[in-house]
Amino acid sequence: MISALLDRRRWRRWSTVTGAVAVLVVGAIGFSHTAQAAALFGDDFEDGDTGGWSKSGGTWAVTADGSQTVRQSNAGSENARLFAGTTSWTSYAVQARVKPLSFGSGGQVGLLARAAGSTTFYRLALLPGNQVQLQAVKGSTVTVLGGASRTVATGSWYTLAIEVNGSTVRGTVDGSQAAQGTSSVSGTGRIGLQTVYASAAFDDVSVTTSGTTPPTASPTTPNNPPTTTPPPTTTPPSTTWPTPTGNAPVNNGTIQVTGTFDGGMRRYCCIGDGGQGESQDPVFELAAGATIQNVILGAPAGDGIHCEGNCTIRNVWWEDVGEDAATFRGGTTYNVIGGGARSASDKVFQHNGSGTVHISGFYAENIGKLYRACGNCSSSYQRHVVMDNVTVRNADAIAGINTNWGDTARFTRITIYGDATVCQKYRGVSSGNEPELIGEGADGVNCIYSSSDITYR
Repeated sequence: MISALLDRRRWRRWSTVTGAVAVLVVGAIGFSHTAQAAALFGDDFEDGDTGGWSKSGGTWAVTADGSQTVRQSNAGSENARLFAGTTSWTSYAVQARVKPLSFGSGGQVGLLARAAGSTTFYRLALLPGNQVQLQAVKGSTVTVLGGASRTVATGSWYTLAIEVNGSTVRGTVDGSQAAQGTSSVSGTGRIGLQTVYASAAFDDVSVTTSGTTPPTASPTTPNNPPTTTPPPTTTPPSTTWPTPTGNAPVNNGTIQVTGTFDGGMRRYCCIGDGGQGESQDPVFELAAGATIQNVILGAPAGDGIHCEGNCTIRNVWWEDVGEDAATFRGGTTYNVIGGGARSASDKVFQHNGSGTVHISGFYAENIGKLYRACGNCSSSYQRHVVMDNVTVRNADAIAGINTNWGDTARFTRITIYGDATVCQKYRGVSSGNEPELIGEGADGVNCIYSSSDITYR
């Protein structure tokens, strides 16, 4: 059991967000179905101290960084750790926001699970050189259970999560799985925050257990979306539809794209019936890392473009959106640069997977919404959209997000012809149900913009 001191100091503050933690951690780890979670522990450091934590090495202090965070400032420390919880914890998920501030030679910044002692634990570590590793640590022996290449930048926040269940250990970064492995190094133990020849800030630590429940909890605290963005578009979006250089009939079904596909501004057509049926095939399916550019999609365009992983959609134009213009299904970072879409009775961009959609230099007219974070998919994630230099004409809304899952929408340089709502807030629900519209407008938490970011014409 957690100590009485920990109960008094943490649960009083945590009680307002206990239900949210279940969804936040489960969504971040990306289960194929949601799980019931009981909150074991949480700390956002808003009380200004590290009571309930035990320190081992380093220089730790609570400092302001937007909100109150705990910071380890001695980059020369070989092994700086904070521990919390109890050594009897077995199967659980721990999550924290982590911001590397500096890396020295051999440096790393990590989140710990099942710390059986000060040098025995599982660690999800951010390393310089854009690497993430899931490690089993026992004394001086470090076994890498798995890893991934992804942007690791000092000064940027990342959400790290570790799930330990039996001998299985899984780690995620910003809601996307980084690694999974099996190990018998430790069967029980506390949680921890750690730096090795590095300095870093930590915030919003939570620990839960697992089971099953629908994802209808109260609002969660959004994580900052990844900061990897495409270069900003400097000229206003074109509002003139391009003339096709030729026609390219789609005779053999969906076109599979790997690498870069350049359509030379030809019109690709046709798939589907032009309606809102949910089972239509896409014209293009992009593999992870693929780019599609200089394409015009004619009508009917079925379900448009599917991104199965990280993707870039550059200078693509939809003459008549059928079901959706593009659906983002896998990966963590998607870029829509330039182009335009019209005649979307529902939405233009559908976000089903995790991560962040960046939309820049885009034009849309006669649409329902430009972007919608799925509110009733079979898997629930925290999703983000960043829009810059976008023009819409005759739209109902620019973006719809699910605040109970911690979604965020950020807007800059948005031009609206008409009276479209900038940001609609929904309560996400389990698959098969309809999300409820619960609000709209800027709040600085989920819908992030100021009046100077929006121009009405």
